[in-house]
Amino acid sequence: MFSKSRINEPGPKADADKPKAPEAPMTKPAMDFTASAPKGKAGASVLSSDLTVVGNLRTTGDIQVEGTVEGDIRAHLLTVGESATIRGEIVADDIVVNGRVIGRVRGLKVRLTSTARVEGDIIHKTIAIESGAHFEGSVQRQEDPLANGRPGTAPRLDVTAAAASDAE
Repeated sequence: MFSKSRINEPGPKADADKPKAPEAPMTKPAMDFTASAPKGKAGASVLSSDLTVVGNLRTTGDIQVEGTVEGDIRAHLLTVGESATIRGEIVADDIVVNGRVIGRVRGLKVRLTSTARVEGDIIHKTIAIESGAHFEGSVQRQEDPLANGRPGTAPRLDVTAAAASDAE
């Protein structure tokens, strides 16, 4: 039955399909776009080279620093630009240092590029130091470098024990 009516009436079939096809996609993408926009990942916050921040920064997102920060920074991904200077502790899951850091660095993945200048201790799970990077301080590997660092005796004992075992 259906094949006969479609074969005999090609005009109404095309007309019937055209209005239905545009309606559904137009409605769905509009809903999908609106629904997915808040769920999408926000772009990195950028502190430009002419900006100086005095104080601590904390975010669950990403930060790219090109200017000067005098304070501690905590983020998910922290990128220190070539023109940047940070005076304070930086803590992040991923840290890429292209510029200058004066203070402790704590991260799961820490990368010092060839233009990096770091004066302070680095506590990491994995680290990469490119040829040409300048680094003054100690490097300590920990399974969870983000968990400690603030007042607490247990993490410090673990670090001391690790340092003592390395010395033997």
